[in-house]
Amino acid sequence: MSTSPAQPLKKRSVVSNFIFKNHADTNPQVALFRRSDKVSTYRHHLAPISGSIDPSDASPLAAAWREISEETTLTPENLTLLRQGKPYTFGDVSVGREWTIYPFAFGLNGKEDEGKITIDWEHEGWGWFDPLDVKDTEEFGGVPKLAESLRRVWFEYDLGEEAGRVLRGALERLAGDTRSGARQMAGYALEVLDEVVAVYGLCEQSEKWWRDIRFGAWHLWKNGRESMGAAIMAVLLGTLAEIEPLLSQQLSPDDFKNEVHTVIRNRIAHREQTTARISTSFTNYITSNFPSDSPLKILTLSESSTITNALTHLAQTTSLPLDIRILESRPLFEGVSLAANLSQSFSQPNPTSEAQQAAPIVKHKITLYTDASSALASSGIDIVLLGADRISSSGATSNKVGSLPAVLSAKHVTDGKVKVVVLGDTEKIALPGPEEEHVIEEGGAGMVTLAWGAEGGSQAVKEGVGLLGKRNSGVEVGVRNFVFEWVPASLINVYIIERGEETAEDVLRQSEKLGEEEKRIFGSL
Repeated sequence: MSTSPAQPLKKRSVVSNFIFKNHADTNPQVALFRRSDKVSTYRHHLAPISGSIDPSDASPLAAAWREISEETTLTPENLTLLRQGKPYTFGDVSVGREWTIYPFAFGLNGKEDEGKITIDWEHEGWGWFDPLDVKDTEEFGGVPKLAESLRRVWFEYDLGEEAGRVLRGALERLAGDTRSGARQMAGYALEVLDEVVAVYGLCEQSEKWWRDIRFGAWHLWKNGRESMGAAIMAVLLGTLAEIEPLLSQQLSPDDFKNEVHTVIRNRIAHREQTTARISTSFTNYITSNFPSDSPLKILTLSESSTITNALTHLAQTTSLPLDIRILESRPLFEGVSLAANLSQSFSQPNPTSEAQQAAPIVKHKITLYTDASSALASSGIDIVLLGADRISSSGATSNKVGSLPAVLSAKHVTDGKVKVVVLGDTEKIALPGPEEEHVIEEGGAGMVTLAWGAEGGSQAVKEGVGLLGKRNSGVEVGVRNFVFEWVPASLINVYIIERGEETAEDVLRQSEKLGEEEKRIFGSL
């Protein structure tokens, strides 16, 4: 007697949206919704707000917001995205589905928003639960893998209270940091990993410890400031790869913990040397490609510690006079800060002779320009010098908004003679994939409008600020404040990193190598 073959499971990608209140307090609560008898699967089971990702959804996050609006009436006015969780897949033969779950955590913006939750036909009720009480048991009555989905966004579930507090505070700091560059944020992420290991509890060579620490690192990458995530991911991956061999050694818990700390702290120390190597690479490139008998004219923008260090090293180790032109870099005017830092670092030691004191010799020149005058600032320049918050596998570089207009203006004004130089390090190289897959970060409109109300501005501008965001006679005026933008590889001449000069092909090879390591370290989570 033959048996019919099992039917293949239908594949579905879904979002699981966990809504929290008191998420920053000692008594967080998560909302779970009891599915009604009108849904096709898991009737009367507790679940987060969930639903399929439609082809029309721009991203899993877009699907998450759509489902929340449809099933609770809540919007971004009531909720803030707290975290995303690592997607995972499992099969359930009882319903003939293979589910790929994209978990998200949202927090209510205020106490009054709890009363605005209005459920639709898909649910018959809902309530608040302690996240630590949620279990994947029949007695709890949740949908399959409910706790597994929850713990992927609520890392306190596995890390424990103290380590969870450290990681939560770090993510909040990273998300709110609009001043530090990607390299600085990556260094901070390493320090956080070191602290998480210190307070985790029993530090032992177990699969649970290794899983929890990797998940903590994953959250630092994805839930801090993802637009800066390439550098954070690269430095954490490298550190985890060095920690991994320790798992198979015969070490006591204390010795194992000490060895892990040693790996992390050595990595921190090694990164400090990278800055010097990048600066040396830049100086070598300049001295090999530009004559020393005339000023080197450089256009740059924003504030980058890597650029500051490289230009300082160039000024201090060569006799080359520098003509640095800096775009002010609105809305936070980081270019002004860069000019101030360079002015201080370029300054010569105190003059000793009366002649030097009376008429000091001006060797270097620094000029600030408005962002809109980048074409005029490009007259006669030799180099457009860009930092890099992220370098895609194609070689396209994400940097402060205004970078692309500056490059295009310079190419036009100099008839293509200008060299576009990206200054960075291997940590900035991202995983394989198109630029469109990366987060496009926007800052608050207030960063832009703050300058409009400054003293000296026209009354019409000041009055206009009050109209923004309001609908008036069918007209709505808004403000977009993009933080970064892409400069394609076709416009870039050379990448200067700690190893020296590299091409887009070199970038691709490093990206592919990084992709293999990411799958090995994080793929099994």
